[in-house]
Amino acid sequence: MSNWREILSHIKHWSRESNREYRLDRESAITLYRDADLHALRSAAHQRRLQMHPSKETTYLIDRNINYTNICTINCQFCSFYRPPGHEETYTQTFEEISQRILELESQGGTRILMQGGVNPELNLQWYCDLLSAIKEKHPTILLDCFSPIEIDGIAEVCGLSTLEVLEQLKEAGLDGLPGGGAEMLVDSVRKDISPKKHAAGEWMRVMQEAQSLGLTTSATNVFGFGEQFEDRIDHLLFVRESQEHSLSQWGNGFTSFIAWPVQLENNSYGRRNKGRNKYELGAGPSEYLRHIAISRLLLDNVEHIQASWPTMGMGVAQMALLGGADDAGSTMMEENVVSASGTDKLEASEEELQWAIIRAGFKPRRRNSLYQLLDTPVPSEKIGNLSTPPPSQ
Repeated sequence: MSNWREILSHIKHWSRESNREYRLDRESAITLYRDADLHALRSAAHQRRLQMHPSKETTYLIDRNINYTNICTINCQFCSFYRPPGHEETYTQTFEEISQRILELESQGGTRILMQGGVNPELNLQWYCDLLSAIKEKHPTILLDCFSPIEIDGIAEVCGLSTLEVLEQLKEAGLDGLPGGGAEMLVDSVRKDISPKKHAAGEWMRVMQEAQSLGLTTSATNVFGFGEQFEDRIDHLLFVRESQEHSLSQWGNGFTSFIAWPVQLENNSYGRRNKGRNKYELGAGPSEYLRHIAISRLLLDNVEHIQASWPTMGMGVAQMALLGGADDAGSTMMEENVVSASGTDKLEASEEELQWAIIRAGFKPRRRNSLYQLLDTPVPSEKIGNLSTPPPSQ
């Protein structure tokens, strides 16, 4: 099928039972990305979202980002957060500093920390294990989703072990999950341009599969807008789908969710290098982001959850994403430092702010943990009847 209308008409018959018959293939996905009417595409993605999650609930998470060190040797051109070893602005947080941040999270009913930093050659495996053990001892109810595959690679190089051996020791020390940082574009031609020191896409996925084999929680991410082609974006999504199929069949454990956002071009060497191209050729505005979310929902039929990225796109665009494929509103994101370093303004939301954003989009908010287990959800203080304009009915 070469016509986008025919493709949407065909895949609307999709169900979990008939997944193979109506699964979106590469060429059809490229056609939709390139040609499909955005409204029709988002409508199809919303239908798929309701097929997969018919309760009309939208989940969110209370957590805290902890960027424990900004020392990094990878030097990604689009990263405004890192500092090279020896720079006067480098830091590495102590356990006491990290513990204090977790206490603040616990006071708000939080359930998880997402802890990532740079590839810091000054820290060995024992430092990481001691940190996780100390956190688990003092904060036993907090789930620890820590260290991207790139950081795991870095730890393995420092200590001379395999990445699987590193993961095994970190899990024994208290690690619960591995965040999806460092994926960006899982297409090597793009990676070589934006992060020449990073390992290949297959290495990123290999570490993730090792984590999944150990029962750790994982998520898949995607940063786009580097000037890559639509085909590159589709190939990234297909790589995630193929890996998910393998992991679910092998271990019954794969990616819990998929999160995508456009690259931020302020305050970094990538944006400066491409000055003059940014407005038209790099990054992605709201319409392109919404197209990407819709395609992601239709293509990733074996990844349960698609997250809306309000920190990079704003709460209004995130609400639109919830009506075009996404079923999760992300987290409150206490203390985010990486994306904010690139110029994004709003990097923290209260629980009620997320709840009302969900309600105004026409859904019921539900608090969750990083395993997507539903938790008791407080009722927002303001009654829905007091709104000047009621939310849309679904």
